[in-house]
Amino acid sequence: MSDPRTGETTTSLDTDPHRWWGLVVIALAQLMVVLDATIVNIALPSAQRALGMSDGNRQWVITAYTLAFGGLLLLGGRVADIVGRKRTFVIGLVGFAAASAFGGAATGSGMLFGARALQGAFAALLAPSALSLLTTTFTDPRERGKAFGIYGALAGSGSAIGFIVGGLLTEYLNWRWCLYVNVPIAIAAVLGAVVLLRDSPGHAGARLDVPGVLLGCGGLVSVVYGFSEANPRGWTDPLVLALFAVGVVLLAAFVWWQTRAPVPLLPLHVVRDRNRAGCFLTMALAVIGMFGLFLFMTYYLQIILGYSPVRTGLAFLPLTAAIIVGSTQISARLLPRVAPRMLMVPGMVLAASGMLVLTRMTVDSSYPTEILPALVLMGLGMGLTFMPVFSTATAGVAPRDAGVTSATVNTSQQVGGSIGTALLNTIATTSGAAYITAHLRDPARKDLIVREGIVHGYTVAIWWAAGIMLLAGLVAGLMVTAKPPAREIPAPAPVPESAA
Repeated sequence: MSDPRTGETTTSLDTDPHRWWGLVVIALAQLMVVLDATIVNIALPSAQRALGMSDGNRQWVITAYTLAFGGLLLLGGRVADIVGRKRTFVIGLVGFAAASAFGGAATGSGMLFGARALQGAFAALLAPSALSLLTTTFTDPRERGKAFGIYGALAGSGSAIGFIVGGLLTEYLNWRWCLYVNVPIAIAAVLGAVVLLRDSPGHAGARLDVPGVLLGCGGLVSVVYGFSEANPRGWTDPLVLALFAVGVVLLAAFVWWQTRAPVPLLPLHVVRDRNRAGCFLTMALAVIGMFGLFLFMTYYLQIILGYSPVRTGLAFLPLTAAIIVGSTQISARLLPRVAPRMLMVPGMVLAASGMLVLTRMTVDSSYPTEILPALVLMGLGMGLTFMPVFSTATAGVAPRDAGVTSATVNTSQQVGGSIGTALLNTIATTSGAAYITAHLRDPARKDLIVREGIVHGYTVAIWWAAGIMLLAGLVAGLMVTAKPPAREIPAPAPVPESAA
């Protein structure tokens, strides 16, 4: 059937009787990608001891994944558009499983770092193809709301689920299972994809924008690497400054080239749309705050309150449940009838309120009365926000641009996470050190003062995270002007600049 807005041949996926089972497959793959960003965090001390990693090198277990994932997302999205979303989805799953098995069998730190980089590269294929398959499969406003509610719940809670699963696997099996666990999940998803997912063929005649790939991916890798090095080295370190400078130059050159490329990697009309740009920015800002929460609460629960890895993971369970409720039971039900920003703005205010509750925590705070309410508020707020962000950012996109648009959403998420980890950790470390220096007068109280200083650093950083989330709400309120999906009148798809 021909799409009257784009002139492209599309498959009528709305009537596919297996589409809801297909959603299960897509959700399974997305969950695997998101939780893998955090599942190894709890296992990292065990892996470090087993493989003899130095304190300086251990960060590469995390950095290798985020660098490859964040840097290659735009390429992965465009590959999905060219060769077909289903085919790219399956390739991504197979590669991710192989890289996970390789990492689980690592005999040295270099082997593990390489496996994590491969995981990130295949995740960069998998994540945008999964979201674009969802976008092209569910176009009816009501069905789209339910589907994106589930997807948003997994995207928002996957990191917390990673802590839970990582804690259980590390404590009852060993750290290698934090990687091996991906293999059966990927096999099940591949079988489901082959049987259940439908997709129109890729655009065989399309060409890959090689200069765009080099400029765009190079710029993203440089920026993400810069943020990952800012924490251990400091923001004024020459390498960090050089990485940021190179990243800015490459990304500026990328934007310039996209206005002239015959077949651009990222058609600029995708990001010039006010609603999509607002969603991208809202996502990046929201994730900055969310990653700050995960980072500080993991250390707080284990180091300050003395929780075990499993207990720490289970402490995040109410957050996960709240995100699922906010996304599937509130946002998904309301989005067909209310404008997206009417969910996103209250969501960010609610999440910021949860952060503000956490600023009151001390070295002996009670989890049920002081930590739990904050996690529930935070989870509900993120659930309210993520679902309309994903749905609105990918709405009305021409099929030929579905993959790269999905990749841009994921890129904003990854870059936001990198910024949040580096920025908020620096604020926490600096504030904590200043507190200890100012209060350490009695050597007999050194241990208590150090613990108080660490918690003080966390609360200062959480204040910043709350402010950033309120800024995300302001951005959503001012920039995202889309109407409720059920009332939207389909508009002609924007004409790609190359065709203008």
